[in-house]
Amino acid sequence: MHHKAPLVEFMGLTFNLSNMLMITVSSAIVFLIAVISTRRLAMKPTGMQNFFEWIMDFVRNIIKSNMAWKDGGRFHVLGITLLMYVFVSNMLGLPFAIVYGDTLWWKSPTADPVITLTLAAMVVGLSHYYGIRVKGLKGYFKDFAKPMWFLFPLKIIEEFANTLTLGLRLYGNLYAKEILLSLLVGSLATGVAGTLVAVLPTLAWLGFSVFLGSIQAFIFCMLTMVYMSHKVSQDH
Repeated sequence: MHHKAPLVEFMGLTFNLSNMLMITVSSAIVFLIAVISTRRLAMKPTGMQNFFEWIMDFVRNIIKSNMAWKDGGRFHVLGITLLMYVFVSNMLGLPFAIVYGDTLWWKSPTADPVITLTLAAMVVGLSHYYGIRVKGLKGYFKDFAKPMWFLFPLKIIEEFANTLTLGLRLYGNLYAKEILLSLLVGSLATGVAGTLVAVLPTLAWLGFSVFLGSIQAFIFCMLTMVYMSHKVSQDH
């Protein structure tokens, strides 16, 4: 259960090679899905194009449920990218984990708080950027004084809380999933009796893990659009 992370020092900074590997793999898979899905576009979509257009419509509906399309249309590509990236990242550690010696190399990258909190900080940072871009500095800071100016400190705390909850929610669910899965898989290797007892719970947890990973990708994308809506919509 407790494995070391492959850490290296470079120019005074510490890098986790496992995280770098899994981020690269996730990005490559999402890129390949996008390329394959859009390689041969047709008026009547089939196969991967049909799947990709379903994702586009799904994200479009998430945006429309949180803000007007004229405000949220600019976030369509961002939502698609986040949904696919988080989903793929959630699934990577599902079939297996690769441990070499005592070092864990292959896992779900979203089972690491550094990655999930970085994604959350990026989302919250982008929401502030677009808030300033759409409303200007005056309108942006004016929102922090609503409904009453003395709530300004609480709104600052809320921004930090949003970042923490967005990142830690994803991390906590994925980390717990992989811990329990490693325990169940470990039971399969304890002999015939352990295998017979653990095989059904393992299969059931694998199925639930797919559902869990999908739900967490949806929640991350939806909350991203909620935060964007709070910053760019004129009625907030």
